[in-house]
Amino acid sequence: MIRTFLSAFCLVIWANVALAADCTKNAVMLRGDWGQARFNIDLAEDERARAVGLMHRQSMSRSSGMLFVYPQPQALTFWMRNTLIPLDMLFIDATGVVTHIHENAIPHDETPIPGGTGLAVLEINGGMARAMGITVGSQLRHPSFDQDTAAWRCAS
Repeated sequence: MIRTFLSAFCLVIWANVALAADCTKNAVMLRGDWGQARFNIDLAEDERARAVGLMHRQSMSRSSGMLFVYPQPQALTFWMRNTLIPLDMLFIDATGVVTHIHENAIPHDETPIPGGTGLAVLEINGGMARAMGITVGSQLRHPSFDQDTAAWRCAS
């Protein structure tokens, strides 16, 4: 009986740690009809970090990305100046819902990439959105979103 209790207790503790771990500043979770994915991220939440972004990086692991977060929803336009790797850009509204996906942005291309009005952009390796089946309407979970209005809330 004690062994069963300890096993159940450990499972509850592990489940709570796992839920909390998926809602940290250094990771995002995505979900949709296609399934779920987790990306380890660098967070660009101030003006300087957003200006530099993923410039000059030679590579990025398949499970990594960068989340750009703005103080309030606004018209979002990106480009690829000094960016060496192709990127998929997921434009996200204030509730954490993907509203637009730009696939395989071309390295060094300074052509503006408009994404509509949003609060955040997740950049991942080019081709990953299509390969994983990530679509418009997918939901992103991260503590940067207002948890009272988030489509997919962080565990409390």
